[in-house]
Amino acid sequence: MGILDAYAKGAPSDQTALDIFKEEWSSHFPEERTDLRSGGESPLFNDQRVAWAIEQMGGISGKTVLELGPLEGGHTYQFDRAGAVSIVAVEANTRCYLKCLVAKEVLGMPSAHFLCGDFVEYLRVNQTHYDLCFASGVLYHMKNPAEMIALAAQSSDHLFLWTHYYDPVVVPKNLRIAHRFSTGEISEYKGFKHTLYRQEYTQAPSAYLRNWRGFCGGPEEISHWMSREDTLACLMHFGMTNIQIGSENMDHPNGPCFSLLASVS
Repeated sequence: MGILDAYAKGAPSDQTALDIFKEEWSSHFPEERTDLRSGGESPLFNDQRVAWAIEQMGGISGKTVLELGPLEGGHTYQFDRAGAVSIVAVEANTRCYLKCLVAKEVLGMPSAHFLCGDFVEYLRVNQTHYDLCFASGVLYHMKNPAEMIALAAQSSDHLFLWTHYYDPVVVPKNLRIAHRFSTGEISEYKGFKHTLYRQEYTQAPSAYLRNWRGFCGGPEEISHWMSREDTLACLMHFGMTNIQIGSENMDHPNGPCFSLLASVS
C-alpha cells in the first residue's frame, strides 16, 4: 500500500474512521449505533461479564476502574455508560490502542482515558488505588501470571478476571490447543508456589494468528497458564480472599475458562 492509499476519500464519517481498521475488528459495535459496520462478531460492547461484575459490586457509578487490555474499548464503553467516574485503560497492542481511540471518538466515552503501553509495567510503578481492576482475557497471555495478580491486587479493592486455565484432564484431549503446551514446571513468586504450563503461540496451527493484523494475543512468543486451583490460591495469597465465581466453561474451544470477582475482605 502506497502513502496515497492512506488518504480517506469523501466526506468525513464515523464509518470512515472504523474502516481504517477494516477486517481487523473483533467487536460488533453497540445497538445505539446500528448504522456502523465493524465486521466484528464478538458482542464486547454488550458483554454479560461486565454486567455481572458491575452487579456484584452493587453498581459502578462514581467508582474508579483500571482496565487491563481494553482491546477495542467495548468493556470501557460499558463502564462509561454505567456511570464510572474514571476509567484508565492500558493497552500494549498499538493497533488495538488506536482502535480504542476510534471507538472513543465515534461513541463518546467521557470518563475513559486510554494509555498505550504494557500494563504490567504500569502496575509496577502505579501509585493510584482503584475501586475495580478489570482484567478480561489477559491473564493467560502473561509470562508471569502470579506477578500480574499480585500487582493488580495491590492496586485495587476488587479484581475481575476472565481467564483460561490449564486442566490436566481437559487440555490434553483438546486437539485444537494440546500441541501448544509443555509439561508443568514448579515456580514461585513472592512466597507463592505454583505450577506453570508453558504455552507457545508459534506452534501451528495457531502461528498464523501472529500474521493477522487484528491479532489480540500476548506480546511474547510464549505465555504461562496456571491451573484453576492455583489461580484461586494466588488471589488468596495476595489478599483477595473474598472470591465470587461467575461463569464456568470446561468445553470452551480455546481451553477451560471461568470468570470471578475477587475482593479484599
